[in-house]
Amino acid sequence: MTNLKRILCLIMMLSSYLFSLNVIAATQAEINHLLSFVQNTNCQYERNGSFHNGQDALKHISKKYQYYADDIKTSEDFIKYSATKSKMSGNYYHIHCADKPVVKSKDWLLAELMRYRLKDKKQ
Repeated sequence: MTNLKRILCLIMMLSSYLFSLNVIAATQAEINHLLSFVQNTNCQYERNGSFHNGQDALKHISKKYQYYADDIKTSEDFIKYSATKSKMSGNYYHIHCADKPVVKSKDWLLAELMRYRLKDKKQ
């Protein structure tokens, strides 16, 4: 392989690596935003029939996030594995906000993720 081909190959590999780092950083920023969103909510997080405030919900979701870290590649994976339903009972988590219909936590967090992404694009 000529030196030029080696340099071009190295540049392509480095570009791919840097792109991957940017994707990882963007995903982590989205997950951090969702964690903050849960922590600061005035809504109640229903899990297996019991209700939790944002701070308590954050603790539970953070534990699941750590447990499933190797399976989480995207923000959607984070929601799926950490904040959608009980792995033990199979029951979905629900969000109860004042004057709003009850929604599945998955839908609530996906809507917030979309809002975050739209806001990020505008900036």
